[in-house]
Amino acid sequence: MNTNTNVHDGLSKMVERARRNTLGDLLDRTKDRLPNKFAFAYNNERVTYSELDVLVNQTAQAFLDDGMKKGNMITVMSKNSLDFVIVNFALARIGAVMIPINYMLTIGDIRYILEHAEVSGLIASEEYAQVLEQAASSLKIEHRYLMDVPANYVGDLSSWTALSKVRKGQPSDFVDAEIADDDLAHVLYTSGTESRPKGVMLTHKSIVSEYVSTIVDAKMDSKDVAIHALPLYHSAQLHVFLGPSIYVGSSGIILGTATPELILKTIEEEKATQLFCPPTVWIALLRHPDFDKRDISSLKKCYYGAAIMPMEVIKELTERLPNAKLWNCYGQTEVAPLVTVLQPEDQLTKLGSAGTPILNVQSKIFDEHDKEVPRGEIGEIVHRSPHAMKGYLHDPDKTAEAFRNGWFHSGDLGVMDEEGYITIVDRKKDMINTGGVNVSSREVEEVIYQLEGVSEVAVISIPDAYWVEAVTAIIVLKDGTNLTEEDVIGFCRERLSKFKIPKYVDLTKELPKNPSGKVLKRSLRDQYADLSKK
Repeated sequence: MNTNTNVHDGLSKMVERARRNTLGDLLDRTKDRLPNKFAFAYNNERVTYSELDVLVNQTAQAFLDDGMKKGNMITVMSKNSLDFVIVNFALARIGAVMIPINYMLTIGDIRYILEHAEVSGLIASEEYAQVLEQAASSLKIEHRYLMDVPANYVGDLSSWTALSKVRKGQPSDFVDAEIADDDLAHVLYTSGTESRPKGVMLTHKSIVSEYVSTIVDAKMDSKDVAIHALPLYHSAQLHVFLGPSIYVGSSGIILGTATPELILKTIEEEKATQLFCPPTVWIALLRHPDFDKRDISSLKKCYYGAAIMPMEVIKELTERLPNAKLWNCYGQTEVAPLVTVLQPEDQLTKLGSAGTPILNVQSKIFDEHDKEVPRGEIGEIVHRSPHAMKGYLHDPDKTAEAFRNGWFHSGDLGVMDEEGYITIVDRKKDMINTGGVNVSSREVEEVIYQLEGVSEVAVISIPDAYWVEAVTAIIVLKDGTNLTEEDVIGFCRERLSKFKIPKYVDLTKELPKNPSGKVLKRSLRDQYADLSKK
């Protein structure tokens, strides 16, 4: 036995432990700084950071007692709850990998994720446990836990155990597993477009680096009272807002649903200062009668992202929330997810821009040969950042494609101006090639939003015998509005080049959206695929 080698190995471990910066360490430090600070409220329960840390340690110890270990892939499927937060940090403490699942997915997609990730544990709220059980019917699952149910829960799920039961009486000491900063923390499955969902591998380093950038550029601090209303399975709410809020030690209100009534009521009752919503939810809030009835003057920091915000809505928000500041947050799951921010002072002077790269991000615009284009020209947005994923799970080919030439390729088309501000032109898949000419769906949407009476619009392409792809506008009108399809086309004719004018317009009651509020253009393309044949 080489004694010197053993001493060196022991010293290395001690040094690495002292330098470590994982998700589990993050909460531990906040608890030490602010033990009695109100951390979260959910339904009728409120916990301090000290109480939250105890619950996390007890849950982590229960997982270890059940045989869960570092590297295990554990699926979590639930609407927002305090248990979601606890599970997130408990799994991080033992080095297991959390895989939050979109509860709107089909059984087939869920089964694919469970098989692809080689999941060994299921954690779910009662309403989704049966769904997971069905999707995992042919798999060997070692661990099953129910979230958000009492310890004496009695139900049909006999093979599932209540989290509140297994953590009861467990020691509250810090659970300190051997974890490195670049070990996997989460695998987040992106929405499938042309293919199956891809598993984005985020390490502790990716996530914590992104938290630091977010705190600096989104101006977050411990005085914030944040509402967490959008789904926590989504990287935007989980990693741009909930995680950084814990890092700085602010207070959070967890909502199980994101209805306008509940959000506005909670702002008033909790004197909330911070709110993130995608554009569709901000639009719903602005249109709701309670917006002007509730006292929401406490709201000081308003964030939007996850989809492109129409410029007319930005103008309306600045007028109707004169005491609040706006931030535009742009990114994607593969970069944990934030990469650029448009600051409050730039909202009107740089209308439509996604802002500039944040602290730990370098961004450029590349052509199809991966060469940087001159300022002002359109190309693909690429990034270098410690936020970036480690790769796609079990998919080295797609990983190589995404990281070719040492840059992460976003798949978004954009333009950078002389001052370094990036404007998103479109997703590559949302560009419309009509009659051999490219049209940005976003540009057409921005024009239609200027038409009085339009509440929401999505511009898509549909197959067409003559144009190959026809520009098509799907519109939701404000209540009491009597616009016609001809009104919309006439309005566009005065403001757009001929080839950009919608060939088809349909007025509908609502647009399909995922739980994070993003319009599902793929669903619209399927729904309206035969419109040109009618």
